[in-house]
This record gives sequence, C-alpha cells and structure tokens, in this order.
Amino acid sequence: MDPAHRDRIAFVRVCSGVFERGMHVTRAASGRSFATKYAHTVFGAERTVVDTAYPGDVVGLINASALRVGDTLFTGKKTEYPPLPAFAPEYFAVARPKDISRSKQFRKGVAQLDEEGVIQVLVSDRRGDQAPVMAAVGPMQFDVILHRMEHEFSSPIALDQLSYRVARITDADGAAALAKARLISGEVLTRRSDGVLLALFADKWQLNAFQRTHPDILLQPLIATAD
Repeated sequence: MDPAHRDRIAFVRVCSGVFERGMHVTRAASGRSFATKYAHTVFGAERTVVDTAYPGDVVGLINASALRVGDTLFTGKKTEYPPLPAFAPEYFAVARPKDISRSKQFRKGVAQLDEEGVIQVLVSDRRGDQAPVMAAVGPMQFDVILHRMEHEFSSPIALDQLSYRVARITDADGAAALAKARLISGEVLTRRSDGVLLALFADKWQLNAFQRTHPDILLQPLIATAD
C-alpha cells in the first residue's frame, strides 16, 4: 500500500468474544502469545486505528510476521480451527530469477508469496531452490506473481510452463514407483509449505494408466479437484 514502507499486515476475522487493541493473544500453532498493539482497519490504501472489534469484524495486525494463512488466535482456553484446505492446482511453471545477483530477493519473494497463499510452491532435489515450481489454479495467478516479484521484491522472474495438469497427494512409495514408470509422464514434488508430496501427471489418462498398474499406491485427490 505504501511502496516506500513495506510492512506486512495479517488480516484476522473475529469469530467470538471481543477484540481489544493491545490485548495478548496466543497463536495456536506455536503456543506463543503476542500483543496486538498495532491494530487497524484497512480500506484501500487508508488505515484507521481500531480499538475494539466484534464477531464478524476484520482487523489488520501490523507486522505480525509469525502468522500464517489459516492460523487460529485465542485468549483463555485453547481454541484451534481446522486448517484451510489447499486448492487443487492445474497449471505449473518453473520460476527462475532473470538476474542471478538478486537471488536473495528472489528467495524472499517466493517465500512470502507461498506464506500468503498466493501460489503453491513446489520443490525438488533435481531443480533445487533456485528453480521452484509454481502451482496455480489458473494462469492469472502467474501474472500476479510476475508483477509482484518485479515491482514488490525487485527480482524479475521468468516462468517456464510445464505440461502437467493433474496433481495427487502421494507418499515415498508413490514417488519411487512414478520415478520407475518410463511410459508415464509425471514426477513427484514436495509442497514447500507443509512437506506434502504431490504427484504430477500430464493428464487424467496418464494418471489412470499409472493407477491401473499401481493400484496400491497412494494417489489422493486434493480438495476442490474437478476429477
């Protein structure tokens, strides 16, 4: 919102009770508490300090860098909501920095976009951290990360499209089996945010062919998949 001062805002929806600025809340995932001194409501590029908020209100916590999408905050008795489901990606592209000297900015930008849930970041030993795979629901997400990497993180990137269109959750046995399947176009990558292994296939026919020859291998559909 202010190019000269790039702080971060975590948007929190009040589900129950009353939020009061300055109160100490606990992050369920880590058990650590912190004060909510810098609390605002945000409209466009305008911020207004908020002192009190009620269920249904959304509060912006400034520089609450430990928070992640889907976190639960509570006071008193521990409360934790189920994690948000991960979307089923259908488009995949390898990201590479155009300027190798800006590798630090590249890594920072990729990490932040992943934390925000803008894109799913997949990694593999073959490509390494300097060439992560971006997984998206639609091509427009790629336009967003191209713009943000160049203008927000000062690290322009190139995206090389991959031919995969189907993703399934698998395990180490699935990764080993897919690596040996010479006639199947696919590979297994690790989702950076949670370490889940995703098996990628060129299309549903490749997936079905692999399933027929490996009926005992884990190939779990992701939430919101169309297949």
